[in-house]
Amino acid sequence: MKTYLDCYLCLLRQGLTAVRRAGLDNQDQVTVINSVLQGLQEIEPGMTPPIIATHIHHVIREKTGNPDPYGELKELSTKRALALYPRLKALVEAADDPFETAVRLATAGNIIDFGPADEYDLGESVERMLSQPLAFNDIPALREAIEKAEWLLYLADNAGETVFDRLLIEQIKVPVYYAVKSGPILNDATAEDAIAAGIDKIAQIVDIGCDAMGTILKRCSEEFRQMYEEAEVIIAKGMAHYETLSSKGDRLFFLLQAKCDVVASDAGVPVKSLIVKRG
Repeated sequence: MKTYLDCYLCLLRQGLTAVRRAGLDNQDQVTVINSVLQGLQEIEPGMTPPIIATHIHHVIREKTGNPDPYGELKELSTKRALALYPRLKALVEAADDPFETAVRLATAGNIIDFGPADEYDLGESVERMLSQPLAFNDIPALREAIEKAEWLLYLADNAGETVFDRLLIEQIKVPVYYAVKSGPILNDATAEDAIAAGIDKIAQIVDIGCDAMGTILKRCSEEFRQMYEEAEVIIAKGMAHYETLSSKGDRLFFLLQAKCDVVASDAGVPVKSLIVKRG
């Protein structure tokens, strides 16, 4: 997905939030934000929003000396999601179609995202996901693709959301490779976050080889790129994957909530729409 003008305002807000979370005083915040503004002016045309956001967060980490401004929030997000897990697991097991319910709940978990907003309502997202019609509903195609596959690649999004991914992976009968970031970037999931959610008990956790947002293939490791190319089915969670991979073919199934005007407009749906879409 291309970068729209409105993305720049969102990216600047995201940068300001990150420097405040890093604990800087006002003068240091101004210094770092000036560096972010300069970086925005130097971005090449055609870059996707996650590439720009990754650059911003690298600048912030370098200038603040804080390797993970969102570390505490990631831990809290996982704890909150784990507290809901027993009830959500029971909902899946009691459903007429456990797979569809698990897909819906995995998509509900995509609300745990500190990129487009500083807060989220997890309970509201769960209730809405169980009742609201999907703007795109390719769940039947996803089910069929999984049934035919020998294994699948699952591209993780955010810490805490990992717990919701667990509900879906538990319904998948073929081996799952769960791809996470090499290091902290915003509140994206790392191997540590995936293990905290219990993913290691049901899937093999793999490292994409970089700490960029979404999946920017040219920055990933050769080993991961090979796995990506060989995968028959790829589940891609969240807006950053839609933004970086949305033209990459029908092996991909995007699970996300359209949490901002730009992504919603690009996908041709209203804001807050729920999307399960084959690439």
